[in-house]
Amino acid sequence: MPIGRGSQTAKGELRLYGWMLALAAVVLLADQTSKVWAVSALSDGERVTVIPQLIDLRLLYNPGAAFSIGAEATWVFALAAAIAVIGILYVGRRLRSPAWAAVLGGLLGGATSHLLDRLLRSPGFGRGHVVDFIDYGGLFVGNVADIALVASCALLMLLSLRDVPLGGVTDKGHA
Repeated sequence: MPIGRGSQTAKGELRLYGWMLALAAVVLLADQTSKVWAVSALSDGERVTVIPQLIDLRLLYNPGAAFSIGAEATWVFALAAAIAVIGILYVGRRLRSPAWAAVLGGLLGGATSHLLDRLLRSPGFGRGHVVDFIDYGGLFVGNVADIALVASCALLMLLSLRDVPLGGVTDKGHA
């Protein structure tokens, strides 16, 4: 190992960890700001058409997961989000790939925003409902954090299929 390589690697990992945190902060801020807007601008049941038959805006408080699954187990989703946030912060310390920094940043931002909803919104601590307001043609209603989570999961699958490692370079030479 050349002299100084270890410190360069540590600086690179720290830089990517910082990028992951910055992306997470952008997702968190965008999601929470858009939710504040949605709560103040959209009344329950009102629809604002953005793209006819494709995207409407309407306010919904979701006690469950996707498609309101598990509405009676809101605390489980709060716990799962907390575990995800802790896990991402831990795993992110090994980052050596900018693409994986983007994946983990998007996941961290989305999970943190959902966790905040679960902890701080009505009906109470650990039981809060997630604010959803982007209606996708009547199929489901989501939010900005959901977009970040889905995009991050798609990139995660692509990186996994291409054997791009989280913490280094494989024999195939991917980075």
